[in-house]
Amino acid sequence: METTMIAVQGMTCDGCVRAVSNALKAVPGVKDVRVDLAHGQATVTHESGVTKAEHLKAAVEDAGYDVG
Repeated sequence: METTMIAVQGMTCDGCVRAVSNALKAVPGVKDVRVDLAHGQATVTHESGVTKAEHLKAAVEDAGYDVG
């Protein structure tokens, strides 16, 4: 397992947190997602051989948010 932290820009409410969480949970190999609205950060635990940081960042961007 590996943990990746992603700076997420553009989140303004709990709905944004849910959208980012759901987008990240849909990525194959993701085991746990924690999104912190106050700090604009997502912490993702995933299988290192299956999921790469680029996949996670792409999921956040596809959900309509910027990755910093």
